Amino acid sequence: MNLEVFQQLVVSLGIGLLLGLERERRGASIAGIRTFPIISLFGTVCAQVAAEFGGWIVAAGLLALAAVVVGANFIDASKRPVDPGTTTEIAALLLYVVGASIVIGHFAAALVIAGALAVLLHSKRPLHNFARAMGERDMRAMMQFVLLSLVILPVLPNQNFGPYAVWNPFKLWLMVVLIVGISLGGYIAYKLFGARAGAVLGGVIGGLVSSTATTVSYARRTGSDAALASLSAFVIVTASCIAVVRVLIEIAAVAPSRFAAMAWPFVAMLLVCALLALGFYFPGRKHAAKMPEQKNPAELKPALLFGALYAFVLFAVAAAKQYFGSAGLYIVAIISGLTDLDAITLSTGQLADSDKIEANIAWRVILVALLSNLLFKFGIVAALGPASLTKRVGLATAAAVAAGIGILLLWPGKEGSN
Repeated sequence: MNLEVFQQLVVSLGIGLLLGLERERRGASIAGIRTFPIISLFGTVCAQVAAEFGGWIVAAGLLALAAVVVGANFIDASKRPVDPGTTTEIAALLLYVVGASIVIGHFAAALVIAGALAVLLHSKRPLHNFARAMGERDMRAMMQFVLLSLVILPVLPNQNFGPYAVWNPFKLWLMVVLIVGISLGGYIAYKLFGARAGAVLGGVIGGLVSSTATTVSYARRTGSDAALASLSAFVIVTASCIAVVRVLIEIAAVAPSRFAAMAWPFVAMLLVCALLALGFYFPGRKHAAKMPEQKNPAELKPALLFGALYAFVLFAVAAAKQYFGSAGLYIVAIISGLTDLDAITLSTGQLADSDKIEANIAWRVILVALLSNLLFKFGIVAALGPASLTKRVGLATAAAVAAGIGILLLWPGKEGSN
């Protein structure tokens, strides 16, 4: 047998078994762990034969499968009441197409589609719970975001305007979409898990939605219950870890050509923050606390405010670079880090990607903003939380800032080199 043909059949069989196992566990009456692999192999074999006899074979196979599915449903309905849902039936038809697509070389796409389909099939209850948990205000905000991102974004002019030619309406709003998208992912996780989110997941979700808002919530909560100090410290430090992950995602999005040069210092910071969070995990895990209410990040007003802030930071960074050199960039980073870490990260990353500043300066500017942000959140804890929480977060902040300063001073590579 041709090795390529054999590989196609093996991949198709594996995909079918994965989806068939999931359907079998759910008790699907139409197709299960044997039928789904047969369907995927049917699609693959039809496509292999079509290479010799023509594409009509694939179309005929799909029609034949649809007829079998309809017939099986009809027979099943005549014996007993059945679930009127069509999820398994549509999955079977899609699996046939995925099996056929493997033959034309779309291995990666087939695997991605099959993986996504398996997750969707398995996540019936969480997805239904999420849909029920969405209120009218949430849906309205999301529809506003869809309108602005999928309808307005494509028609915005993609050219530079304003002082220093740093304002590009399309790219400005694209960054808003990116940031709200990251935060929205955390909000969706919150809606899925809600009060069932443990300390670790609570810190991760809080960091995705807003590490600053998470810090405020847990500092206030600990003020009324000092026994939660270790748990709150763990969640706050974990949220700061996720803030570092956000920085890495944003650099990869806006400065892919410079990611390798800029990412490693933040990986080191992430490891430091993770170790600090781990130090609070064991004493804090015996306490339980319901995750505080999260705000929908897809609301129109916060998105527009971030867009305005991002535009201002772009201008401030360009002006500081021209009039004060690198020293001016660090000043802007310190000030911006107090309010929004995303804006300075995106603006500096874009300048690095367009070669307006060196990568070694860019990551240092972003790291300075990160340290400023950590100190700002410690100030929130000191103002709103009890002494027990302030002491814990203060020690973690001091260690993280010391590590950051060490990275700034000792990391290989001189400023001004590329």
